[in-house]
Formats: sequence, structure tokens, C-alpha cells
Amino acid sequence: MITERKKREVEQLQETAYVFLQMRHFITLDKMRCLRKRSAVSFLGLLVICLLFMNLYIEDGYVLKGDKQLIRETSTHQLNSDRYVHTFKDLSNFSGAINVTYRYLAGTPLPRKKYLTVGLSSVKRKKGNYLLETIKSIFEQSSYEELKEIAVVVHLADFDLPWCDSMVRDITQKFAHHIIAGRLMVIHAPEEYYPMLDGLKRNYNDPNDRVKFRSKQNVDYAFLLNFCANISDYYVMLEDDVRCSKNFLSAIKKVITSREGSYWVTLEFSKLGYIGKLYHSHDLPRLAHFLLMFYQEMPCDWLLIHFRSLLAQKDVMRFKPSLFQHIGYYSSYKGAENKLKDDDFEEDSFDIPDNPPAELYTNMNVFENYDASKAYSSVDEYFWSKAPTVGDYFVIIFEKPINISKIKVSTGTEDRQNDILHHGALEVGENVGWSKKGKQCATYLRLGEFQNGNFEIADVKHKVPFDIHCIRILATRTQKEWLIIRSVSIWTFQPINQ
Repeated sequence: MITERKKREVEQLQETAYVFLQMRHFITLDKMRCLRKRSAVSFLGLLVICLLFMNLYIEDGYVLKGDKQLIRETSTHQLNSDRYVHTFKDLSNFSGAINVTYRYLAGTPLPRKKYLTVGLSSVKRKKGNYLLETIKSIFEQSSYEELKEIAVVVHLADFDLPWCDSMVRDITQKFAHHIIAGRLMVIHAPEEYYPMLDGLKRNYNDPNDRVKFRSKQNVDYAFLLNFCANISDYYVMLEDDVRCSKNFLSAIKKVITSREGSYWVTLEFSKLGYIGKLYHSHDLPRLAHFLLMFYQEMPCDWLLIHFRSLLAQKDVMRFKPSLFQHIGYYSSYKGAENKLKDDDFEEDSFDIPDNPPAELYTNMNVFENYDASKAYSSVDEYFWSKAPTVGDYFVIIFEKPINISKIKVSTGTEDRQNDILHHGALEVGENVGWSKKGKQCATYLRLGEFQNGNFEIADVKHKVPFDIHCIRILATRTQKEWLIIRSVSIWTFQPINQ
């Protein structure tokens, strides 16, 4: 940016000098005109040149001073200053960084790239403060090996600088060893970099103070995303009032591995707000630009839906169990009560199923697009069929025989609690081949019956004398109710892709 500014100034200087020389030449040809007027023009021209040289000198001095300050406490992330005049026809154009000079309040730039950055933005609350508890949970719920791959960035996004200083003191006192180890950074984007926050459009009939709050929050997040763009391979956004599940990084890694080779923009590990949303770091500059462009239009969690859709991820990819839980009781907006909880959260959610690659078949009457594969995905989807009859089946055929340690099948949902498998059994098979019923295993071994629509069995390897090639869910009686298979979860002895 400095080089471009110099270039523009030099070009302006050259243009001014050219105009001056042209004026001087014109005056020389017309010597009979007023000498006093020529002298005045000459003097003004020289004055313009001197002022421009002074401007370049002053700016160079400012740059040198800024470079020294940069070494001490700042990091400059650059971006084309025309961000507000771009159209959004091609998101790939928004790959540059935003022109913000950040203050490092604690920590220094990381020496190497990490696997995951955990980002959170925090402002002063009228009631309650959960930031320290959130940071503590991130570190306490991570193993030593996981901590090596995590960077935590806290953006203190309040314009109340004494409050920021107070929070930095508390953070450095409680987490000094994490700061020294390069795992924790606290940053601040100065107020002068923010766009207009008053007199904004009152979409959704929100009051002015609500519009200002959510618009500023969008900019807060944009500046945080911009800062974190090159710190790690992946980025997960948290709010400043969150509790983490144990070994959440390993759980996220497992999900990312299971999605290898497939396209995704956002993976969700909580169903609440802007909590637990995972991105590729290379998408962060575009997301930052997007939030800035539409900062006054709607809340950030609504904008995220549009961002995902614009980048061609049609469906929500939300994983269970949730890895993050909202713990704040008082909202950062006016201290209002906020009792939202994620009922899919589990404190110890490391035990995420492997679900090895497989083909799925059924002879049940599938309803609309609720096909068999949706029961096998860890995304929040399910299989739904019309009422099954005795002998109907749902079969999973693995790419190769596997050693299974645990199997769990859940049917029905909270709002359709009667759409369960009322009478059914689960069987495992070997020797895949083709029959009149299609691709099937030649022989099956029954492991047990469904109880209240659910089936779970552990220590499978010691109960099955062969490597398993098929799993079959069998309806043992005809039922009047439709059937939802919410999830089929398989745990193996060997992780996927190993």
C-alpha cells in the first residue's frame, strides 16, 4: 500500500511539473504579457512542487516510524481500499486482506502455521463477563498434543480502551504460559478503521441501537477473520461465552478427514448463532469482505447462510454431537437475558463414529428425497420411508470387510417420536454377492433386536467370528407408522484412511 501511495504521489508530481513547464513555455512565448503575472505563476508552480516534495518526505518519515511501531506491536494486513465499490459477482476477487493496522495487546505473530485457529470477538457487557471462562475451556479441554496445533485469537472489539487494558491484564495473568508458548494472541482494531455506524438502514424494523449493535458486530468479526487468514489451515468461530467439549480438536479433525475429497464451505459443530462454524482459512478473506459489504443489512449468522449458498454449498452440514455450548446468561446487547442452550452438546464428544465408506440399499418406500445415505451421514439429516412391512430391509455394504468395535442405530425424531422401528433386528454379514434382492451378503448373523426404536452394541469383534462386510436392519413385523432412521453409527478399530 505504501508503494502504491508513493507511486500515485510521484505521478501527481510529474503531472504538476509538466503543467508548470507548459505554463512557463506559454509565458515565454508571450513575453510581452505582464511580467508580474509570470512571476506569480512561476512562484505558485515552484510552491506546488515544494509542497509535494515535503508531502513525500513527511510520508516517508511516517512510514519509517510506522515500520518501527510494526515491529513492536502491530501487524498490518493490506487490502484494496476500494472494498465498498466492488460488486459481488465473483467472490474469488476478494482474496486480498483488509487494510487494518492491528494492535497486539498480548502475544506475537506465530512462528509457524497451525492446524486450527479458534477465533472469538468480545465486547464489554453491561452484565456478566464470560471471556476468561471461555478461554480457559478451550485450553483445558485440549490435550498437550492438541495444543501444539491450536492458535487462539481474541479480538477485544470494544472502543472503551480502559476496559480493553483491564481485560488484557486479566488474560495475561491467567494465561501467561499460553501467550509465551505462542498459543494465544489478543488484538484490537482501532475505531478509526470502522465504517459509519450511525444512521444505518433499519431493516426488519429493528431499533437504531439494535441496528448499530449488529452492524458493528459484523465489522468486529470481519476484522477478526481478516487477521486470522494465514495463521492455520482451518478456522473455527466461537462466541465469548462458550464451553468446549473434551478433545474438540480431535473430533473436528475426524470430521474433516471423513469429508476429504468432498466440497464444503462451512461445517457446523453447534446449532446456535455464530458458534462452532468451521471454515477453510483460504475462504476467510472473502468472508471478511462479505461481512463488510453487507454489514448493515442483517445479523452475522444470517449473512453466513447467504455466504455458504453463494459459494455453492446448498445444504447445512451440521454434525452431532455439538462440540460447543452457549453458557452466557446475559447477552452482550443491553445485558438482556439469553438462555439459549444446544441440546445436542456433549461434554465428552471425542467418541465420534468412523462410518467407513459404504454403499446403502433399501427396498422400503422412500419418502421424497430422504434417501438411505442420509442416515449414514454425520450431518443432521435422516432416512424416512413409508410404513415398512415384514422383511423390508436397510443394508449397508462396506467397500471392504472391516473390524467393528461398536454399532449404534437411532430411529425417530423429537417431533416424530412414533416414526421408529417398532419391531426390528440388526444383522451383520459376510461374502458379498448378487442375488434377486440385489447386492447382498451371502450369510448373516443376528446381533440383537431393537428396543424402543434404538439399537446399540459394543465389543462387536468378540461376538462376530468374521470381518464384517454388511450390516442389515430388518423389519420383523409390519407396522402402520412410517419409519425414520435418524442415524447409523459405526466405530472401527482402525481409523478411516489408515
